[in-house]
Amino acid sequence: MRTGFTIEANGRIRLRYRPNNLGAHAKLVTEARRMLRRLGFWIVVKHSHQSKNTTHQCGTLCFGTDSRTSVLDPYCRAHDVENLFVVDASFFPSSAAVNPGLTIAAQALRVADHIKATELK
Repeated sequence: MRTGFTIEANGRIRLRYRPNNLGAHAKLVTEARRMLRRLGFWIVVKHSHQSKNTTHQCGTLCFGTDSRTSVLDPYCRAHDVENLFVVDASFFPSSAAVNPGLTIAAQALRVADHIKATELK
């Protein structure tokens, strides 16, 4: 899923949801249902929350080493604002439908260590 957002003139946030990788997802669902049926589950329900499921949103501020193609450096520091660090799911290109919470926490600790180390110099 690719998502983005805009802020409307009245201040409301508008979520833009665009499904992607649908072919691979359909194959995964088909195979998972087949395996579950072989294991004895005779009813397998599938459901997509689509734009109502925003718990794994990522990718609004991707990171990298080139300021022309990324907003953040590898330590999640904004290329253009020296004292701005963004440590949330936005630095991920995507989460592969896996909860990114632990990786976000690990990256936050890594960034904090980096800030502390560079501050002491």
